[in-house]
Amino acid sequence: MISSMAEIKILVVEDEPSLAEVVSLYLKRAGYQVQIASDGRQAMSILEKQIPDFVILDLMLPEVDGLSITRWLRDRSNVPIIMVTARREEIDRISGLEMGADDYVVKPFSPQELVSRVRAVLRRTGREQAGAESERDLSLGELHISPSTRVVTVRESPIELTAKEFDLLYLLARHPRQVFTRDQLLERVWGGADYIDPGTVTVHIRRLREKIESDPSSPTYLLTVWGVGYKFEP
Repeated sequence: MISSMAEIKILVVEDEPSLAEVVSLYLKRAGYQVQIASDGRQAMSILEKQIPDFVILDLMLPEVDGLSITRWLRDRSNVPIIMVTARREEIDRISGLEMGADDYVVKPFSPQELVSRVRAVLRRTGREQAGAESERDLSLGELHISPSTRVVTVRESPIELTAKEFDLLYLLARHPRQVFTRDQLLERVWGGADYIDPGTVTVHIRRLREKIESDPSSPTYLLTVWGVGYKFEP
């Protein structure tokens, strides 16, 4: 889950600036890389340079409409597409899906629901598995992390970690010096479940420090950025 999201780039094509920003915020919180295009012509300019891993596409766009962009993409790529529109007529949904969209969302919608649909499409199209295959071993000083075996060693001695401890450590280590808030870590490691206490992150960080740090009270790897969150210092 972690590495797949970190690798996936999503293009959001939406001409309502406030909606585009909200969607982008939720996607970034979920761990995806996001680029925004405010109209069809800007979207085409981006797509002609490089097709991303996922496209969220408004049907009604100035300059070039969503169906035309979908048709252009389908002639060149199987990139997953979620089409977004204010239209509720069944014929519009059918047109989008027959043109090659993978899913369809009608405005107004919940941004969190859209994130869930993105995940569902990625699972269905196998993109998450492709991302998982790109996981790589990390050697950081005396610390070695192997995602394929899920083994962590410190000074060549294996350390026993729970599944979530490993996921949390690997996420932070893959993004050295990047500061993550507790909400971001909850979203990316625990899936953002509402029933999980944010203090869970603090507890897991403390346990990781006890297991990998020479002096847990004065950590060198897992650092607290006061008032913000946590980061990994290689």
